[in-house]
Amino acid sequence: MTGNDTWTIQRLLNWVTEYLKGKSVDSPRLSAELLLSHVLGLKRIELYTQFNKVVEQEQLAQLHGLVKRAADHEPIAHLTGKREFYSLEFDITKDCLIPRPETELLVERAIEFLRTRTGEQYICDLCTGCGCIAISIAVNFANCKIVATDISDPALEVAERNVIKHGLQNRFKLLKGDLFEPLIPGLGPAKFDLITVNPPYVSEPAFENLPKNVRDFEPKSALTAGPEGLDIIKRIISDAGQFLKPASALMIEIDNDQGQAVRKLLEDTEFFDTITIGKDNAKLDRLAVAFAK
Repeated sequence: MTGNDTWTIQRLLNWVTEYLKGKSVDSPRLSAELLLSHVLGLKRIELYTQFNKVVEQEQLAQLHGLVKRAADHEPIAHLTGKREFYSLEFDITKDCLIPRPETELLVERAIEFLRTRTGEQYICDLCTGCGCIAISIAVNFANCKIVATDISDPALEVAERNVIKHGLQNRFKLLKGDLFEPLIPGLGPAKFDLITVNPPYVSEPAFENLPKNVRDFEPKSALTAGPEGLDIIKRIISDAGQFLKPASALMIEIDNDQGQAVRKLLEDTEFFDTITIGKDNAKLDRLAVAFAK
């Protein structure tokens, strides 16, 4: 790639796509587009409007290094420092979970719920990570204020960058602590209209079988939660009632084999009167939604 040959955008896209495909990298064409867009400072659509543009040697060398790392299954979001989620761009580092398309279901349901209500809505987003859930909700539902918590200082630093990036500083409070712990001293609202969370929910046995790009590169603490993957979810469900208003909602992303177990945990609290388990685009259980009495 770095020889004296002339490399156009079109030729590079095709070459990188085939190379990554040969290394069994997920979505090789998209990965090639994202890497080349990053190196050239172009939007993905601009790659196709400038197909015949010749790429300079310095940029070729930078791309070569990134492609080599991508071939070793290092996540593309770590290589570019960015990830698109719910049609918004988020800064990403190795300190937080990379947003997944499946999590957009939680955002969709949250926005649908908030639009049925009147007045300013108060939202708590637990395990906020890079802030993608809370920020996506806030961008699409203006009449809300959000408290977001995370146990990781580096993750909260990324979340703060994303809050600033999307101009939401006046509507956000980011707090360091374990789940609801930062709320107990009375910081922020005492009760919420909506609690959202994409918690760690991978079981310890399942973690060992995760793809290399997840298992070796993303923070294990953001993924695993005990032998069944339910340790964090159990704590959230146990404590959520004291932080929810009447007729409010709790929305929890879950693993595809946890639907019935999570439903029972919610039912056993006797705090909720309607509980649903929503399915993602692959028709797998993905979202537990519980409405407070």
